[in-house]
Amino acid sequence: MQRGPLPRAARPPTTLARPAREKKRLRLYQIRRDIGAVSAAAFLRLGEGGGRGLWASGNRWVAHAGALHELTVGDGTGGPEHGEGRCRFGSVQNRAAKLFARIGGEGRARIFGGFAFSAQPRGDRVWSRFPPARFQLPAAELEHDPRAGRCSLLVRGRGREEAEQRWIRWAEALAQECTIEAPGVARRRSPEAMGGRTTPRGDRAAWSRMVWRTLRRIRAGEAQKVVLARTLDVTPAMRVAPLDLALSLWEESHGSHVFLFEPVAGEAVVGAAPETIASLVNGVVRATAVAGSVGVGADSVETAQLARRLFSSEKDRAEHDFVVQDMVARLTALGCSVRRDVEPHVLTLARIQHLETKIAAGIPDGVTLLDIVASLHPTPAVCGMPRNVALSILTGNEAFDRGWYAGPVGWLASDGRGIFVPALRSAVSRGVGWRLFAGAGIVPGSDPGLEWEETELKFDAVLRAMVRAEVAPRSAIGSA
Repeated sequence: MQRGPLPRAARPPTTLARPAREKKRLRLYQIRRDIGAVSAAAFLRLGEGGGRGLWASGNRWVAHAGALHELTVGDGTGGPEHGEGRCRFGSVQNRAAKLFARIGGEGRARIFGGFAFSAQPRGDRVWSRFPPARFQLPAAELEHDPRAGRCSLLVRGRGREEAEQRWIRWAEALAQECTIEAPGVARRRSPEAMGGRTTPRGDRAAWSRMVWRTLRRIRAGEAQKVVLARTLDVTPAMRVAPLDLALSLWEESHGSHVFLFEPVAGEAVVGAAPETIASLVNGVVRATAVAGSVGVGADSVETAQLARRLFSSEKDRAEHDFVVQDMVARLTALGCSVRRDVEPHVLTLARIQHLETKIAAGIPDGVTLLDIVASLHPTPAVCGMPRNVALSILTGNEAFDRGWYAGPVGWLASDGRGIFVPALRSAVSRGVGWRLFAGAGIVPGSDPGLEWEETELKFDAVLRAMVRAEVAPRSAIGSA
């Protein structure tokens, strides 16, 4: 049984050509048919060398390979999201609609990608492949149906005959790969069996000063909550491929939305978001408000005790309520009929627990998923409130470019469906290393030391995934 990438001659083509310019009118045809159980890893390794991505939650996932067409929005497209910055969401929506109209055949068409946190990023070169918005129309998609226990393969070509031929070549290539149950990466040694880390984790004193400055602004009545973030630059002992990191993170982050977007080979953003900004199916938008954090215990009894402490925490409940109230108000302002949980529950993940409130809303005619994302982003869970003040405070304090960190990532379909999550617990590739991001919500009663520990917990999701991929970090230098 063959493992690893196929020889070049045996691989199915992942692109028809270089991504077409948007002004060129595409005429594409797509074929979508069911196939047997195939792992996401096998499919994505066949797509090595081109744009590719993975979007997974539990055992439900979709992967894509190749880039037939791109929709990008560059710098200078507007200010903060409350004003002209929304135009990048509208631009993607309008151009996607025109692109979908040029595609015939079976199944729905989808574009995959995301948006930067800000419409006007600082231009750090680590984010050079990730402008304010970037989406790709793939050459091939593989989607897993957990209820049926099989996958569907969608392949595009110029006309029905070419699409049929390409579908056959993809199916034959996948048949040579081993079938592995989701999530599609073999079990490896436990992180505990591979040794620990003795690397520095950033300037704790600088973090404390930043938190105290923010608390003074909050006590002065300027803001109710501000989400501050840290970075951690990691150089592994061996190069960590984006796909390997994403697959390991998938196993490490049960209950989260795991994503990989690699628009160019080796240039990728990877992460595991515990929450959903918005998903849209059959006219109903669903979102989750997630805020307030605590670790997990050594056993189920201690974990339950920590969960009760989190649920009863006045500080964490207030932080969580800010998020819920803001999201409900913004959906209502769009004309949505909103329903929400009466009170939050505790969401227990592999290494951390959060307060979570589920929100559902019927949307009026004419409102799209990207309209909703444009209104909700950035939520108080990743920015703070009031939004404008929180943005000003975090921009003035964070000495780095957030880039796509905490920005909306996901996919949009030709039938209006889609899902976007914030790019949290995330990392962006930087040469042979990675830059990790983690944040904490600062509210009255916040303690700089405890907020530092919260960001440590959030870094661990990606760091443990690196260990699971059998690569121990050699050096890690963070900045507050």
